[in-house]
Amino acid sequence: MDFQLPDPSDRASYSGDVLIAGPRREIIMTNLDFPLWLRATHFFNFLLLSLLVRSGLEILSAHPRLYWNDHCTPGSEWLKFTKKQIPQNQLWTASDDEISFPSAIALPGHENNLGPGRHWHFLADFAWLLTGLVYVVMLFVTPEWRRLILTSWQIVPDAWHAMLTYLSFHIVETPGAYNALQRLTYAAVIFSLAPFSIATGVAMSPAVAARFPWYIKIFHGRQGARSLHFLALCTFIVFFIGHVTMVALHGFRRQLAMIVLGEARNPHLTLALVVWLAGLTGVVAIHVLATAYSRQRPRFVQKATESITNPLRTLLFGHEISAQHYSSADISPYFWVNGRPPKEENYLAMARDQFANYSLKVSGLVETPLRLTLADLRAMPKQTQITKHCCIQGWSGVAEWGGASLHHIVGLCHPLPTARYIVFYAFDNKSTSEPHAQGPGYFYGTIRIELAEDPQTILAYEMNGQPLPIVHGAPLRLRVETQLGFTMVKYIRAIEFIEDYKAIGKGYGGFREDYQYYSQEAGI
Repeated sequence: MDFQLPDPSDRASYSGDVLIAGPRREIIMTNLDFPLWLRATHFFNFLLLSLLVRSGLEILSAHPRLYWNDHCTPGSEWLKFTKKQIPQNQLWTASDDEISFPSAIALPGHENNLGPGRHWHFLADFAWLLTGLVYVVMLFVTPEWRRLILTSWQIVPDAWHAMLTYLSFHIVETPGAYNALQRLTYAAVIFSLAPFSIATGVAMSPAVAARFPWYIKIFHGRQGARSLHFLALCTFIVFFIGHVTMVALHGFRRQLAMIVLGEARNPHLTLALVVWLAGLTGVVAIHVLATAYSRQRPRFVQKATESITNPLRTLLFGHEISAQHYSSADISPYFWVNGRPPKEENYLAMARDQFANYSLKVSGLVETPLRLTLADLRAMPKQTQITKHCCIQGWSGVAEWGGASLHHIVGLCHPLPTARYIVFYAFDNKSTSEPHAQGPGYFYGTIRIELAEDPQTILAYEMNGQPLPIVHGAPLRLRVETQLGFTMVKYIRAIEFIEDYKAIGKGYGGFREDYQYYSQEAGI
């Protein structure tokens, strides 16, 4: 089969600007200029995917191990990007396991930039989804669908023959149209790879994993989704390399004229090159500015991106109710630790006393302030649940938690109508507990009061049927199963109901939000 321009007497006949090709007489558009909307979405797709790749690598660096199981036991990973060895005789936290990628490949790169990296990832995500939606709608409301949509199984053997032709160092020419291999590849990327990337990304949301446990089973769990999401990223990179190679082989400047100016006939080659270089310079400038602002003005990046992404994240992932019911057989043999225990003497004294003198203060915008001992909490109706913990760094683990329902405590203290948030203050003074603290002062976190309505939102004093271990937050820790782990404050010493968190700490809703630029919206 000859993949050069068909002979009219053999493989094709012509009718105006339409080439009717092949024994199945498949209709392919030819001699058609590429419209502006197609060129614009092509440009934005390149820009946004490049931002997604770099910010995705930043997120990966926070837990540089990939697994096919949700237990994340060290040594069970199928791929890791760290040479660090976990010591056997000292506490090793998930933060100790972090690595840093250079800014040349990660956004923003270097150490402890997970917060800004996530902000860029979600901003680019939403923009990429919007770009894709515009592309798909325009594709089907214009004749352009004929250039891409597969209408015959004949394309499979034709694509195979085209690939063999390329491998024999010959070019497959189909002027004004895509050849069979191109069409099959582009259709696979647009209608398979892109949706697959979206589906696996959504599966990593703790809100989705909690509300629809069946969904993450499709991908062999949250870690399976994370691994597949990474492989999708790699596939996009391979496609990009192959795509650019094909452009070069088919005549770089002539292909640029179609990509940039939409001209398939009588192209202005020099103008196309100038416009392409200007666009590429713009993309590079955006990356440079994004990196520089993320490293030098992270607060600006946090506030600017959250103003766009947080309302969407709250809408999509902020209202789910946990429906997790894992079995005892699902409990993880290893559960990563994040953060180190408090070193203050008052906490250490309570720990030596088995927290017999512990009391929890509940105050703020409530009708009935409370002071609860651990015995008081244990005397309340006990909620026991086996759920999956999803850390913002990427690891996960399943454990059984036992404790008092936060909804029950809300019912005891009767919050005022003006109360919109609940603050959880910890014994954990980061200035003394962490060797490389991201900020000074005591740890705290806030959640929207609506999250307390979830039956699986509890104050846990047990883990896996035993008193809560110190490294996991004794005597009391918060469990909000639809949120990322950093919101689940450990070592709780007090609870306060408030109208707004702007007057607490630096005013961004928690210690991580204040000093590591995380988002207060933690459903994904």
